[in-house]
Amino acid sequence: MARVNLLPWRAELRRQRRVEFFSVVGICAAIAVALWGLVHYHFTERIAFQTERNAFLTDRIHDLDKQIKEIQELEKEKERLISRMKAIESLQTSRPLIVHLFDEMVTALPEGVYLKEVIQQGTSIEIRGVAESNARVSSFMRNIEKSEWIKNPQLQIIQTADEASRRVANFILKADQVIPQAATEGGHDAS
Repeated sequence: MARVNLLPWRAELRRQRRVEFFSVVGICAAIAVALWGLVHYHFTERIAFQTERNAFLTDRIHDLDKQIKEIQELEKEKERLISRMKAIESLQTSRPLIVHLFDEMVTALPEGVYLKEVIQQGTSIEIRGVAESNARVSSFMRNIEKSEWIKNPQLQIIQTADEASRRVANFILKADQVIPQAATEGGHDAS
């Protein structure tokens, strides 16, 4: 006997096409989800890598900031030490100046003039003393003018007074301490 297919062949074909269609859609959806997952994973990894790099750079910047602060403090300490060294050097170079100053004062001091007080502020010198006469003060000023280490004597005050039954002149004299050229060129450090 012959077999007759009573099922509608078109319905069967539609069902088969529908199954194929949903299979293709499912495969495409799976591929799309897989691609989306790969892209998401890739960009997540790149973001994590860049975040690590940024953290590393931030740490290095923080370390460099600390080093910069240390360097600045060392620079300040260096400046303090240099200023101390300059102060010591200036003291070393000016040490013989006071010796020359007193030596010149003793040399310039005429007979009959006595010094009570010598005040020095920088290169300015104030000399207070007593002389037997005004002429001796003038002689002292001329001797100072001839000196290499003391210049520009200016008489501030001269007063005549009676002390111990004799007449004396109290005076205040200002002058400038100078360093002769031969001493600076030849190096007065050796003295």
